[in-house]
This record gives sequence, structure tokens and C-alpha cells, in this order.
Amino acid sequence: MAEIKLSESRDLTRIERIGAHSHIRGLGLDSSLEPRSVSDGMVGQLPARKAAGLLLHMIKSSNVSGRAVLLAGQPGTGKTAIAMGMAKSLGADTPFASLSASELFSLDISKTEALTQAFRRAIGVRIKEEAEVIEGEVVEVQVDRPATAGAAAKTGKLTLKTTEMETVYELGGKMIEALGKAMVQSGDVIAIDKVSGKVTKLGRSFSRSRDYDAVGSQTRFVQCPDGELQKRKEVVHCVTLHEIDVINSRTQGFLALFTGDTGEIRSEVREQIDTKVAEWREEGKAEIVPGVLFIDEVHMLDIECFSFLNRALENEMAPILVVATNRGITTIRGTNYKSPHGIPIDLLDRLLIITTQPYSEDEIRQIIDIRCQEEDVEMAEEAKLLLTKIGVDTSLRYAIHLITASALACQKRKGKIVESEDIRRVYELFLDVKRSTQYLMEYQSQYMFNETEDADEDANTVIS
Repeated sequence: MAEIKLSESRDLTRIERIGAHSHIRGLGLDSSLEPRSVSDGMVGQLPARKAAGLLLHMIKSSNVSGRAVLLAGQPGTGKTAIAMGMAKSLGADTPFASLSASELFSLDISKTEALTQAFRRAIGVRIKEEAEVIEGEVVEVQVDRPATAGAAAKTGKLTLKTTEMETVYELGGKMIEALGKAMVQSGDVIAIDKVSGKVTKLGRSFSRSRDYDAVGSQTRFVQCPDGELQKRKEVVHCVTLHEIDVINSRTQGFLALFTGDTGEIRSEVREQIDTKVAEWREEGKAEIVPGVLFIDEVHMLDIECFSFLNRALENEMAPILVVATNRGITTIRGTNYKSPHGIPIDLLDRLLIITTQPYSEDEIRQIIDIRCQEEDVEMAEEAKLLLTKIGVDTSLRYAIHLITASALACQKRKGKIVESEDIRRVYELFLDVKRSTQYLMEYQSQYMFNETEDADEDANTVIS
């Protein structure tokens, strides 16, 4: 009798990808802005992290704009990690826009337009408005469904209460659908916008906290609202200036945000928006939230972009600019002049410079521990010591790359814990920069267009 094979069913609702900096949760500072040795995925770089923490404090105070900071250090010393830590520490309300300098040269729009859009993407507008809301604790949700298909629409009743009153509301089809989408049940505290009918679940009432023996970590308990059910509340919307620009410059309105092709935005549109936002600020309806614009590999910008940055930083609505580079004294792109970090001296003079130092052996070991945990790889202590030694001799990035590769090698031999032999196997398979360079020097003559070959031909020509 043939065996019947059941098809596998996999849950695809949760898809995770592990990135180079997915282990970063923040800057790892305490309440007095002092950096902890290992915290929030950050290891070492204490002076640089403390300086970034002071910068964060300056951003959150929202009373300065147009400041610029340079993160300068050797490759693999955690410059991008510090920028990612800043982004996580700022929270959702403060805008953080990031781009690589080389992106500006691969767009259909001009370089200055791309930089302007990036600047305005990093400036938030907190718009305040009053709205009529119904807020209370759900006592009961009763939905009457028709017995036969095609009959009358569903109807129902919603009973809400506060500490002082209780009311029953008749529900229509749209409201029943909105409550179903929000998965509202008895004991939830909800708010309903009277104009749009939007249902927001604020949390679960404290009076129902003993209904279940176990609750999820995301469950939030709140007090039952007091006063009347209907009240006027201040609603806050957070948008960026770039989003307002796109909405007002396209015929399809806010749907332009989903098309991706924003194109060039006329300066007249931006001037009108700035004027309107200034009016809202005077009336107390809006508040400007300067965010952070992070430009990685800033040495790839040319002299025109640097001139634009000089001018843009003088604008009163400019965000905090954070740039990073790993270059020393090099040529400014678009000129024949050399400058520290490939940045013109006049712009360099505006920057507060934060330097990052190479990691010590102990710090490399701690980073490898964190990455093994992040990539869900079990590794023996001897293997970690060997990987640390490889990281010291070659580079931290190379050592981190070997973690997943060695885990696959371990899986191939049907092992459960990565051992030193797995590390040695992948170390022999994948070369680092030093060994690759040494190999090139030995077999250079067998490659095309090698300089040694050209030099030999020139020498033969001179002799003949």
C-alpha cells in the first residue's frame, strides 16, 4: 500500500530578516546620559555614544536647528550602528531620514532636489485639532445577523459606560465592521471618532484584569474613563514636510505617497506650504519637530552638494544633520583639491566631529556573543575564542559573516553546536582581504590587465 504524504503547512504571517544592525535597540545610555559598557546591542565606543546621547538630548529639546555632526572612524568601528541607535532612541514621533550619498547620483531628479526632499523628510509637523469622540468601557457588543443570506443588513447594539453613566448605541453595518476589525470585546476601553467613525482600542479595563490567568506582554490596562461619554479631545497628527509637499503637488492627493514617483516639486508649492505651516504655528495649531537626516559615505558627495548643504543648514527649519565617513585626507569629489575626510574646509568648520576607535579583543568577543544570539546560532566557547582571534587578525565584519556560514557547515555535518572545526572549514572556504591580496600578488600574472604585465612589456620595448 502506497504511503500517503501530508503536505506541510507553514505559518507565513511572521517573516523576519536579520540585518547588519538588527540587534541595535538604542544607544545604551542610563538616565544621566552615561554609556553602559554593553547595552541595547551597543558595545564599547563609550565617548562616541556619550556624545551622541548629548546630541539626542539637544534634538528632543527642539530648540536648535541647523546643527551638523560628523561620525568619523575606520571601517567597521560602529558609525552606522551609532546612527541606528539614535534612530531607535528618538522614538516614532521624531522623524529620522537616512540615505547613502551615492543614492543622489542614481535618481531621475537633480541632486539638489533629492537633498531638499531628504531635508524635508527629516522635519516633522505635529498638527493639533479638536474632535468629537465617544470614549468609554465596552459593557456588551450585541450583533444580530440575518438568518438567511441576502436578507436585511446586520444590526446590533453597543453598550458603553464611564464611571458616571452608561448608554446603549444602535449600530449600523459599517460600525459593526469597524468594531470587528478592531476585535473589540467586553471590557475593552475604546474611543470612537464621531466624524469618521474610526474605532481606536485604548486598552483593557483594570476591572477586567482578573478575567484571564495569562495575558500577553502587549496587553495594556487602563482606567475606566470618567465624566460623560461624549467629549471634545485634542487629536495630534504627525506628518513630515515632504509628505505635505507630495500631497499638495499631485492631482491624486495623498495617494501620490504610494506611487513612489514624486518627481520634482516646484519651489512655489514649498513656499506656500511653509507660509501655511508658519500661520498654524502662530495660531497654536501646529508645532515643528526638527528630526535627524543621516547621510552615510558623505565623501561621495560632490562640491555642488557640499555647497547646497552649507546653505541649507542656515535655514531656521533645518533638521540635525549627521554624516559619516571612513576616509582620511582625500580629494573632494568634483575638484582637484584634497581635504580631511573629503569634505570642504568651510563645511568641516560647521561640523561637530565624533570619532570612533577600533574595537578591542574583549569588545569583539562581546559583539560576537550578541550576533550569535541575534542570528540564533549556538556556538561553543572554543569556537567563539577562535572567531574572536579571526576578528582581531582580519576584521570584525569578516568574523560576523562567518557566524551564519559556520552554522550551515555545522548543520551539514548534522551537529547542533558550532565547533572550532566548523569555523576552520569556512575560514578556508572564504578568504579575507589580507589572504585575497596575498593570493593576487602570487598569481597576478594569470589575471587580465595586471600592472606587472604592462610594466614587463614596457621594459621589453625599451630594451629592444
